[in-house]
Amino acid sequence: MSEARTPAQIEADIVRRREQLAITLDEIGIRMHPKTIVGDAKAKVASTVDQTAGRAFVAVNRVVSDVKARFTHEDGAPRLERVVPAAVVVLAVVGLIVSSSRRRKA
Repeated sequence: MSEARTPAQIEADIVRRREQLAITLDEIGIRMHPKTIVGDAKAKVASTVDQTAGRAFVAVNRVVSDVKARFTHEDGAPRLERVVPAAVVVLAVVGLIVSSSRRRKA
């Protein structure tokens, strides 16, 4: 059998539930406030940018390490058999660009 509740117990239960409801409504109000929504969106964007920048840094660092490994020996000395041809190619490309830009101006 269920116990009969007194009017005082019922009133106390109603007061407690009203307080809980008021707290819940305050939390909803805070969450739905435009400043809160904008702040949450900014934080999410900042987090995404940080993650993307971190991934980009790791990728660039890996590429630089790979290129460095191809053009240097383990002791750090340059590999002339690879550096000289690469330098010649770079100078040839720069020369073509310079001569092309001079032709356009003339």
